Amino acid sequence: MTGTTTRPAEAVTRPVAASPARRAGVLGLRAAALVGKRLMMLLVLLAVVFAAIELLPGDAASATSERGEGAAGVAARRHLLGLDRPVWERFWDWITALPTGDLGTSARGERVTDLLADPLPNTVLLGATAFVLTALGALALGLWAAARPRGTVDRIVDLTSTAAFALPEFVVSIGLLLALSLWTGWLPAATVTSADGSPASWTMLVMPVLALTIPQTGWNTRIVRAALADQASTPHVEAAHLDGLPTRRVLLRHALPGAWPAIATGVATATGPLLGGTVVVETLFNYPGIGSVLAGAVADRDTPVIAGVVACAAALITVILLLADLVRARTLGARP
Repeated sequence: MTGTTTRPAEAVTRPVAASPARRAGVLGLRAAALVGKRLMMLLVLLAVVFAAIELLPGDAASATSERGEGAAGVAARRHLLGLDRPVWERFWDWITALPTGDLGTSARGERVTDLLADPLPNTVLLGATAFVLTALGALALGLWAAARPRGTVDRIVDLTSTAAFALPEFVVSIGLLLALSLWTGWLPAATVTSADGSPASWTMLVMPVLALTIPQTGWNTRIVRAALADQASTPHVEAAHLDGLPTRRVLLRHALPGAWPAIATGVATATGPLLGGTVVVETLFNYPGIGSVLAGAVADRDTPVIAGVVACAAALITVILLLADLVRARTLGARP
């Protein structure tokens, strides 16, 4: 007598892979959560900026008053600028107009968007160039050192990257000015602008870009090297080495993909210090960026201009951090 045996349905049930539409929906929800988190951080940052300027001695009315102007004139200017209103009301008016692209009016009666129209693209050019060179340089040096662990190259890269990161931007700028301008005359010491307000020659970008790139490359090289070192101890990388694969292939095909989240996060977090360093670098090299605008606004206690500069810089940083978050979430499958 022959019979057939049947297995319970749950015993033969296999996990069903999520459909592409479902995966896209989950990724979209994560992206929306990341955007919301970053926007909330930006809102808090701008509120802190308004509050911090309010705590500074003096205000925009007294800082921009004419010499010999009496108390009545300063009081009238204070009322005209709305400084007699609570700071939270001024912040609310400014932040609600921000989505329309209105950054307010400066204490001297100029539109903030007009003040930033020319210098902001110059700063973006300087920062973006330094950012790309930082990412490429750190990745190349980190891979070079990881290919020879605990060797001479690894020790040299570790030492030089630590020294580079320890140097502030103004020290690097002064060293570049001495070496490449005053002593050799290879590059111009100051930036000369053309009729449209941009640097007159690409050579005037070299030293400012290097002054920003060198410290951040040192920091990010250490991040890349550490991320690759962590991956070197994982089973699949060790197995690739045991299989006799070339070191270059092991690094690029097996170690680097797993190190991407840490590398992306490290490079993204360097955006803030890099943009912060542009204020110092632009001042030293007379570069026509937002550094001089920001310095003048701080001297004038000009809240809309300061907040406008911070909003533009924070928006750029937020975009970079959001991209790094998405890389991390997609690679690790982690919740934001």
